[in-house]
Amino acid sequence: MNPTAEKIIEAAKARLQSHGYAAFSTRSLAEKAGVPLSQIHYHFGGKQGVLLALLEYENRALVARQRHMYGTEMPLWKRYEQACDFLDDDLRSGYVRVLQEMIAAGWSDETVAAQVLALLESWFEVLAGVAGEAEQRFGSLGPLRAEDVAGLIGMAFLGGEAVILLGGESWNTRAREWLRSLGPLIRQFEEA
Repeated sequence: MNPTAEKIIEAAKARLQSHGYAAFSTRSLAEKAGVPLSQIHYHFGGKQGVLLALLEYENRALVARQRHMYGTEMPLWKRYEQACDFLDDDLRSGYVRVLQEMIAAGWSDETVAAQVLALLESWFEVLAGVAGEAEQRFGSLGPLRAEDVAGLIGMAFLGGEAVILLGGESWNTRAREWLRSLGPLIRQFEEA
């Protein structure tokens, strides 16, 4: 990535973390990055382009983190609990907010939808690999295929993230508890 583009991406991340999506503008981003507004439009085409580039940039790093964590030798249930712990990091970093905003933007923009779905595919590939490992280890996942388990876990996280972002302490707490409730189930399955 070009140094100016990288500077803009880093400033976008900082701006998003400090002010949120609603207050995110290319003008404020240019000021934060210390570049002319024209550079944002030149490198990214506008606000949506910057946010998609930020999402892709962050997504690459986070998927690599997940691949590394799931590639360890610790029990599957502990790896799942670690994934739940990573949710807090991903919320703090602003990644989850950008992802959910881009999902919403994709509802009315096919180009954005295609880019977001391509990024999500990398998460589901990681989950499918782990579910495949579980299927090999256990011999069966009951009536579910490995890809079904991966899809259900991935969709649970996406939905949980959306609810957590809405606020509301009760929903926030319940969403986190529901996600974590799979850990003991995985442990029971693994230790059986």
